[in-house]
Amino acid sequence: GIVLEKIGIEAKQPNSAIRKCVRAQLIKNGKKISAFVPMDGCLNFIEENDEVLVAGFGRKGHAVGDIPGVRFKVVKVAGVGLMALYREKKEKPRS
Repeated sequence: GIVLEKIGIEAKQPNSAIRKCVRAQLIKNGKKISAFVPMDGCLNFIEENDEVLVAGFGRKGHAVGDIPGVRFKVVKVAGVGLMALYREKKEKPRS
């Protein structure tokens, strides 16, 4: 999908946190979804209008854990895996 904006979603009670997510528009059908950005500081790798690959969040269309209404997670950004960016194995391509 294409990233529309970065958002922080408040965790459900009894937890207290701001979970870092992005709003993205799917290329396939144009739907707008929220996707969770895993790992510490990974929101910094994502800019608006980037292309991200999203995957399901593991409960087949249900929200997971304390993040209300989020059913997807970000796997890749600009064709590079988030895990590789996080571990500094790869750098995000300069466009």
